Parts: sequence; C-alpha cells; structure tokens
Amino acid sequence: MSYADAAASGPKQAPEDASPRSPVGGIYHDESESTASLIDVDGPHVQTVEADFLEQDVQTSTQAERIEREAEEKEKRKREEAEQKSKARKAKASGISNNTTNPVFLANAAIATLVGAGLGFGAYKQHARGNLSWELVGLSAGAVGVFGAVDYYVSKWFLQNKFPPK
Repeated sequence: MSYADAAASGPKQAPEDASPRSPVGGIYHDESESTASLIDVDGPHVQTVEADFLEQDVQTSTQAERIEREAEEKEKRKREEAEQKSKARKAKASGISNNTTNPVFLANAAIATLVGAGLGFGAYKQHARGNLSWELVGLSAGAVGVFGAVDYYVSKWFLQNKFPPK
C-alpha cells in the first residue's frame, strides 16, 4: 500500500483546517512582544579604540598571548639545544678521559703502538732488502686482523669481568 492510498483511506480534513490563515510566503507579525528588553543596559554600547590602533604591533590580547607563547617556546628550544650540545661534548670527552686508569685500555694502547711500530720497522727492513711484496703485505694485514679480533674478545672479557668501565 502506498502513502497516498493510506492517506486517502483515513479521516477527511475539516474545512477550517484546509484554508490557511495567512498567505503562503507571508511574514508573521506579532507586535505584542518588544525587543527592547533584549538590550543589555549594564554594558557599554560603544567601544572606542585609539587612533593608532592599526599601526600597533600587538592589537589584541590573543595576539599578545600568542607572541608571548612563541617567545617561551623559542627560549625552551634554545635551552634544549644547549643541553644536547653539552651532553654531546661530555660524552665525547668522557670516552678516553674516564678510562685513563683502566689497565685494559692502557694495555690495548701500548699493544697497538708496539704492533704498529714493529710492522712499520719490519716493512722498512724488507723494502731495504728488496723483499717487500704484496703477498707479504697481505699476510701481515691478515695477521693484524686476526690479532685485532682476538684482542677485542679478550679485552671485552676483561672489561666485563675484571675491570668494568667507570
């Protein structure tokens, strides 16, 4: 059943309800209520501003709050950057200077110095004799690599078990 069929089967509309009281599209006027009671008589009706209002840097309180908030954020960022730089400097300097009394660190420095000097002197002697070849250089580099790996694991064991870093 359609809506038109359902509406037609119901009660009929009374003739006084069928005719509109005002024409369609008309405006309803009610003069009984006054809008004068809606005006706030306690507040100022006219607000004035200074003549140089448009030339002012800060014209509203919201704008002043925003400028203040931005300045605070800028200062906060500067402080954070300075803290990060100081932490980076401390971390950079702390690696070697904190371990100058660690025997593992001192032993590794001495071994690296002695191995470098020994290899350099040996290479010079071989070159002076005319026996320095790429094969000898490769074997020496391989021996340094194996020695470095063994030294790394031995030093790591000593640092973890016997002499932990400060």
